[in-house]
Amino acid sequence: MKPHTIFLSSVLWCGVAGCWAGAQADPFQRTAPAQSLPNLRPGTSPAPAAAATPRPTAATAVTAPTQTEATFGTPRTSSDGSQTRVVFDLTPGVTYTLNPTFGGLRLDVKGARVMPAMTTRLGASVSEYRAGNSSVTLFTPFPLSLTDGWRASEATLASGSRVLILEFGPTLSGGASASLKALVRTATTPAAPPLTLTATPPVPKALAEQLPPGDAIAPANRAALPSPPALPGHDPGKPSALTGRVSPGAAAGTALGAPRVGKNPGLTRIVLDLPPGATYRLIPGGVGLRVELTGVTAAALSAQNVSPEVRGWRYEPGTNGVTVTLLTGTPLTERSGWRALLVPPLEGSALSRLAIDLSPALANLTPLTPREKVVAAVPPTPVSRGTALLALSTSLVQPRVVIDAGHGGKDPGAVGSVVEKQVTLDVALRVRELLRAAGVDVVLTRDSDRELHPTKSTDLDLRAGVGRAAGTQLFVSIHVNAMDASTALRGYGIETWWNGNHPLSSSLAGLLQQHMVEATGAYSRGLRSNRSLAVLRESRIPAALVEIGYTSHPVDGLNLKDTNYLDRVALGIAQGIRAALVGGVSASGPIGGN
Repeated sequence: MKPHTIFLSSVLWCGVAGCWAGAQADPFQRTAPAQSLPNLRPGTSPAPAAAATPRPTAATAVTAPTQTEATFGTPRTSSDGSQTRVVFDLTPGVTYTLNPTFGGLRLDVKGARVMPAMTTRLGASVSEYRAGNSSVTLFTPFPLSLTDGWRASEATLASGSRVLILEFGPTLSGGASASLKALVRTATTPAAPPLTLTATPPVPKALAEQLPPGDAIAPANRAALPSPPALPGHDPGKPSALTGRVSPGAAAGTALGAPRVGKNPGLTRIVLDLPPGATYRLIPGGVGLRVELTGVTAAALSAQNVSPEVRGWRYEPGTNGVTVTLLTGTPLTERSGWRALLVPPLEGSALSRLAIDLSPALANLTPLTPREKVVAAVPPTPVSRGTALLALSTSLVQPRVVIDAGHGGKDPGAVGSVVEKQVTLDVALRVRELLRAAGVDVVLTRDSDRELHPTKSTDLDLRAGVGRAAGTQLFVSIHVNAMDASTALRGYGIETWWNGNHPLSSSLAGLLQQHMVEATGAYSRGLRSNRSLAVLRESRIPAALVEIGYTSHPVDGLNLKDTNYLDRVALGIAQGIRAALVGGVSASGPIGGN
């Protein structure tokens, strides 16, 4: 017998995988479907699970349907320690692409109907299986890169049938075999940095100590973490529902089961099954989310240390329903730190699903209203002209502010979900637009994709020098943060840096941080001053450097790719600058009234 035939004879047939064909395509199902034997040939019906039907042989297992009835799915699995092997039959005419992501491997299938299925576990290295809508996703508890964490190959069996063999394990490497390399798609992986990135000379150690922490990370280590699965049906343009009601029905009062938990990189999903007639109210707070339910009953259940994002949950039964408390340990606002969606029941089920995503990196991505986009006008500055005898002769000028878009040209900055130099320029242009409409003279250190000088130290000095022009009131440098891939999940949120170059620099930093966090709902990392930054320390006016998010984080990286988030960041910076100008936090003192 050939080796491949021996392998297929040894894999599990119906223990977990052969019975998936009848499972519902429920994106939140966390329990295994009822077990039944597979439909092996067109026109036959699955045998009941209790029937004494002979176990199918390997030859029968790979019998393919005709081209007009081609299907894809019902894999066979086996495990060996931490490694899990998954095998799919390939009928003639079926094509697929392989999409490795942080959360697992997605197969996009053409030429066959994907058999809808869901199960919680295929083995130690495949924590969940989902299939339907022309795609199959195998979730892994560790990230996948193009070559690490998985292997893929095809084989031809003695019967002449083809199979796709997928292997997963935290120590595996190789990715797609040579014959399958062309089938790998990287649409979910950030584009490779420009070729000029490799030509950028390394930053000397002495200079690296004068840069923000994210800038000191070597470009080769800035591997971005692909995003976690999106909440199905979620519209970032609409706020998460705070209250709602499940469609009326006769099942009110149904016992509420324990929540289903989905763990993704940097984000945890909690799903509650609600019967018809139930109502819900979501109340975000300082330590978590309270969900008030009516029309259901429940026992007093609880769990601790659920995930990095959820410290615990508990059910508190009451006379009118149940209160569910989700403890996060980080503060939530009405539109940040969480999002929720009521998913309607599947066909044949009466239960709707209240899906709640929790992550401290989830920011407010709702669009700004026209009224919110307006920054209050800044009064012009009176400037005396002439000699002392003519001191009463004054003119009014716009207060001048310098905005520095970090990096540019051959210096991309942090590279991950976004490229830092692109985002900083984008935000700087938005800030300029807002402040100019408010009567502020805005000067940009760069207004295109260029560096000020090919030598980093000279480039930084030139940027700081723009702020030394007479009449300049404030200097603000915009940057994007990053952490090494091994610690990327620890870095998210907004922080603002200041140096002791001017007595009012700390006040400027505080105003910028306050307004950015208020506008975005982003996690506040506070103020930092423990590093002497080259672009700040030589300024003779109040100066600050803002880090508007982490391109290396899977959730925060999504924020930085969102136009609404960038609008909100720009608004926060503009409002902070406006507050500084009118509040006396500037080189010339107060500009005008509030």
